[in-house]
Amino acid sequence: MKKLLALVLAAVMLLSFAACGSNGDKLLGMSDAPIAAVEVKVDYEIPDDFKIGFICLHDENSTYDLNFLNAVDAIQAATGLKDEQVIVKTNIGEDDACYNTAKDLATQGCDIIFANSFGHEAFMIKAAKEFPEVQFCHATGTKAHTEGLDNYHNAFASIYEGRYLAGVAAGMKLKEMMAEDSTIVPKMGYVGAFTYAEVISGYTSFYLGAKSIVPEVTMDVQFTGSWYDPTEEKNAAEALIDKGCVLISQHADSMGAPGACEAAGVPNVSYNGATYESCPETFIVSSRIDWTPYYNYIIKCVVKGEKIDADWCGGIAEGSVVLTGINQDVAAEGTADKIKEVVKGLTDGTIKVFDTKTFTVEGKELTSYTADVDDMGDYAPDTEVVEDGSFNESVKRSAPYFDLKVDGITRLNEKF
Repeated sequence: MKKLLALVLAAVMLLSFAACGSNGDKLLGMSDAPIAAVEVKVDYEIPDDFKIGFICLHDENSTYDLNFLNAVDAIQAATGLKDEQVIVKTNIGEDDACYNTAKDLATQGCDIIFANSFGHEAFMIKAAKEFPEVQFCHATGTKAHTEGLDNYHNAFASIYEGRYLAGVAAGMKLKEMMAEDSTIVPKMGYVGAFTYAEVISGYTSFYLGAKSIVPEVTMDVQFTGSWYDPTEEKNAAEALIDKGCVLISQHADSMGAPGACEAAGVPNVSYNGATYESCPETFIVSSRIDWTPYYNYIIKCVVKGEKIDADWCGGIAEGSVVLTGINQDVAAEGTADKIKEVVKGLTDGTIKVFDTKTFTVEGKELTSYTADVDDMGDYAPDTEVVEDGSFNESVKRSAPYFDLKVDGITRLNEKF
């Protein structure tokens, strides 16, 4: 009975986190999440000897890694996996530590080993070749479709849609600020980790969401050169605010940027989870990937003996792209209704995030673009990705490959 109660409690926590619209959130002045939670359906039985291992770059102090760890708790609650069937390794670097950890998990009997950081990929592939009976799954990677290994797979989500929706919320806030103060210049700031396609795709979709509301908006981007560096992220946000940015977002994993915004009283759109508790005066909304559906998918495939896709990309319909609740004390009036309207457009296909009519590159509309989809280490373009008037992101592979410099966005520095 104690175990059953624990599972029920965990399931309740899962639904609360996925929707971020619980009664507790309402008490904090936040609305119901604009994207409805998707139920995790477990229509399979897990053998007693099944094991799954997780490799995380950082730990729960990183918002990025916490997002994965929360999904581990969620899938364990949904499936009834015992503690001894789930092995989590945190603070595993993008070096031989990843390979050694993967080997250790394989020798412990893990049927699936999942790693969560881009730099883990080479070491996961090495381990996959050594342990062909184990399924290796990797988030944000790019090489599964070219490696051709039956036991190595990449996964991501169409988070650019979540970023776009967060950008719509930002645009609504900018519009409100401009209506209240005619001297406000609609200039946003963005703290980015690296000049990788994943980051570029994210900040561009965020910008285009804001631009759909405020056409004249511009945005400065400051890179930190690290996925997780509280000091650099704080410094970058403060520098952007000093340059006149009146709203900040980020693709970086600490509380550095949100904390700087709260201290300065500048509205913030965070990532990978709500920062409301620490930043109640400035937090608007956050988008994130919910990895629970993917965990459910790979476990089901292994248990049923089905093939795992080399590239898997979940979206809003799968419950992979979610938003937190909206902070009604900071967000502009009508934000929730507007986001729900845009969600409908994204799901029925009437709105495309990278519609080529909504942006220009060097003053020109994009009619064709060859992206580096087959990542062979040479950064050479190889695949046409503009079709039917849209840049088709995460279609040719799961990980993002949008790396264009869109007009209206200024990179203040370059860090790889």
